[in-house]
Amino acid sequence: MKNSFKELKFEELLVKREDLRKKYFDLRFQMVVGHVENLLERRTLRRQIARAETLINQAKRTSAAGEKA
Repeated sequence: MKNSFKELKFEELLVKREDLRKKYFDLRFQMVVGHVENLLERRTLRRQIARAETLINQAKRTSAAGEKA
């Protein structure tokens, strides 16, 4: 799962990030209600969102550096 983000294109990363954010949002509500079986899922979702954010920011920086040169 860790390396699967590196293979995605920029637009796919944006879609994946939004999907992960929605899952995380829903999971937070489920935790309040008490219907969560896997408590580690919250941590894994947060880390996946961070991975996607990192790759998106790297892509933005490389495209900005390419435009300046």
